[in-house]
Amino acid sequence: MRILIADRLSESAVDLLIGGGHEVVSRPDAKGDSLLGALSEVQPTVLIVRSTKVPAEAIEQSSNLELIVRAGAGYDNIDVDGASDRGVFVANCPGKNAAAVAELTIGLMLSIDRSIPDNVIDARGGKWNKAKYGKANGVKGRTLGVIGLGNIGQEVVRRALSFDMEVVGWSRSLTDEKAEFLGIERAETPIEVAAKADVITLHVAATPETESLADADFFSAMKPGAFFINTTRSSVVDEEAMLKAMEEKGIRVALDVFSNEPAHKDGDLSHPLAERKDVYLTHHIGASTEQAQEAIAEEASRVILTYAATNSVPNCVNIAEKTPATHQLTVRHLDKVGVLASVLEEIRQAEWNVQEMENLVFAGAHAACASIRFSGHVEQEVLERIQANSDVLAVSLIDL
Repeated sequence: MRILIADRLSESAVDLLIGGGHEVVSRPDAKGDSLLGALSEVQPTVLIVRSTKVPAEAIEQSSNLELIVRAGAGYDNIDVDGASDRGVFVANCPGKNAAAVAELTIGLMLSIDRSIPDNVIDARGGKWNKAKYGKANGVKGRTLGVIGLGNIGQEVVRRALSFDMEVVGWSRSLTDEKAEFLGIERAETPIEVAAKADVITLHVAATPETESLADADFFSAMKPGAFFINTTRSSVVDEEAMLKAMEEKGIRVALDVFSNEPAHKDGDLSHPLAERKDVYLTHHIGASTEQAQEAIAEEASRVILTYAATNSVPNCVNIAEKTPATHQLTVRHLDKVGVLASVLEEIRQAEWNVQEMENLVFAGAHAACASIRFSGHVEQEVLERIQANSDVLAVSLIDL
């Protein structure tokens, strides 16, 4: 396969792909129009990106494109609907940056509590102020609220417990049993977490459902002087509501992501939040450790090599969880040329739309079993014609 890397990926991962017999074309600076040009020129089967945005227009540039791999956990930089409309798989690399993001989260929490950046700034400026900076509360025994308990959230919990913190958490999938296993208290809602926690950290995916999850009601529920940390996506925070809470309740904030974040890797930064002394901004570096990037690159390579070998896509994010299929047809048949083709021809003539299909061959390759899920109006005559084939052993149909 021909693989286009439109971002920076570790050499070890590139070597794995080349060692697997694939052609690798590296265009690390392909962004915007240059990405469209690269896709049109290279015509890759696979595209790998990290932060590069992949709109539907880009996906249309390569008729050979079959798979887009996001070398990271989130994939909101890829037009997943556009990929799905063209039958292109989208996969990510979840969990590989979890430790890195958790480490930054804990670092930001301690930075707020001990005012570490301000300590450093004053010391570099030749100013000594032990009286000011010697008044931290400490985090032992305080309550950390974790919203989102996927891979990253769970890594944060592990580290917080090692600091002897209490942890209260919320996630749509969090059960009482899982909360007990993690050693945390389960909250019914994000607002309950906000009301109970001294420190709050967000680790949810950016989806329409989580947009402005931290809204005015959320910040109203927070304790005065509480810490608020976001290392996920800016869209999950209503920044106006956050600023109001900072003014009215003394909320202290640390953000690795924020609205209108610069698109360039280095250059000037002009943002209202950067001017505030009660906000610590980092440079969207949550996943940016050598360990994390190496693990992500290896996982991206694994996804591609698995797809090449098996036609199966690990970590695929755009396969329908439930199709519109209304019936399942099971056909047990002899493993001969043309048998399954004749079944599919009957399905075509009946105007049944196949949604899912699998054909399993039994040991010895004498017989096979086809499972076909479809939508359409069922007529008994079609089933009888399929059964009439002398190479068909049995036919059954169930409603879904």
